Amino acid sequence: MADPAASAQRRLSLHGQWSSRLAFVLAVSGSAVGLGNIWKFPYVAGQNGGGAFVLVYLLCVFAIGLPIMMAEILLGRRGRRNPVTTMGLLGREEGGSRQWRLVGLMGMLCGFLILSFYSVIAGWTLHYTVLAASDSFAGLAADGLGELFSGLVSNPVTLILWHTVFLIITTVVVARGVEEGLERAVRVMVPALILIMLALLAYSISFGGFQAGLEFLFRPDFSALTGAGVLAAMGQAFFSLSVGMGAVMAYGAYLPQEESIIKTSVAVVSADTAIALLAGMVIFPIVFANGLDPAEGPGLVFQTLPLALAKMPAGILVGTAFFILLAFAGLTSAISLMEPVVAWLVEAFSMRRSVAAMLAGGVTWALGLMTVFSFNLLADWQFLRGTLFDNIDYLTSNILLPAGGFLITIFAGWIMCANSSADELDATVGPAYRLWRFLARYVAPVAVLLVFLNAVGALG
Repeated sequence: MADPAASAQRRLSLHGQWSSRLAFVLAVSGSAVGLGNIWKFPYVAGQNGGGAFVLVYLLCVFAIGLPIMMAEILLGRRGRRNPVTTMGLLGREEGGSRQWRLVGLMGMLCGFLILSFYSVIAGWTLHYTVLAASDSFAGLAADGLGELFSGLVSNPVTLILWHTVFLIITTVVVARGVEEGLERAVRVMVPALILIMLALLAYSISFGGFQAGLEFLFRPDFSALTGAGVLAAMGQAFFSLSVGMGAVMAYGAYLPQEESIIKTSVAVVSADTAIALLAGMVIFPIVFANGLDPAEGPGLVFQTLPLALAKMPAGILVGTAFFILLAFAGLTSAISLMEPVVAWLVEAFSMRRSVAAMLAGGVTWALGLMTVFSFNLLADWQFLRGTLFDNIDYLTSNILLPAGGFLITIFAGWIMCANSSADELDATVGPAYRLWRFLARYVAPVAVLLVFLNAVGALG
């Protein structure tokens, strides 16, 4: 049973708080809306038949992703500290053991490792923004664009340059604190991201095969959906919301007590899902209008799409806007991935925030070199799952993220007493609370376990 007096002493975070519900929704939406929505969602949907995949994805987002996000936010606000300390405090109060802090540590480590390669990939978007603005795609055939991409990833100097630029921007924002750094950044970038997306949607309606794109995205063809596709939809729903890595928990620590976790979570999940669908509505019409393959895979954005944009009216402007969109999406996610580490360094070692941010940024930069060299100098050095990058990606995406989401949900649903979770979720909304508790205790853990077993190959 939680100690109300102990909980009351932690009502304010050491780092301040979001100024409003809107600020929090923008921040967590920015964390969730990353390259996974705009880069990964369209090609995964394309590989799994379109509409039927999207339908399963939407079901999973609200039945699995939403209750896990609510669990992570309520734990963050209940603890009001970094994920490691929060899980230790709540573990002692609710379950009699501080060892739950290891769950927070695992999530924070997972986010830190993801940031190390995420910043390298996000650096590609900065490079491609420059290429698009300088009309470098003009006159290139598919082979030429493939060579352009190969030339980028095979050049460690160029990759390090953009990796460095991206991390400097991320570090500066995080160093400025919650209201002056994180909140000010997301108040600019998230609305800008949405405006660019809507402008690209208008362009896609005018010049793309919009009807064909909509039919592919929203007309279910269940004959094209396999069991693996269902699990892929489940995994995409889980991973696209940035849960299981401590970022949402850290942001939840700054949520004012009077704000409704249920309402804000629904707003975040709805915004995240809408942007993923908008990305599909932007990309698939352009793909179909140019006779391209929607199941192209990871190269859809960096190799296939530039080919289409180069041939279309105002291609320079649209291509530049698209890659700025990707860069903004990457940056809002990167900020949330660095924040838990910086909060932990400040709280555990009494560091100044600026020093903690520079330390976190420096270590992330060094770890990112493993990803940089995996594409060139160390490409032939392979073990276990492949290159260094392949192994880090596999460890985080297939092991740490599902494990973090599973354990967070188990703690919120089974270890934390009903009085504590109802206190944070507002028990006056009875049916909504009971539905969350049922999903958090029974549905979400089983679904995440299936995602994990599928990821490690245990389901065949």
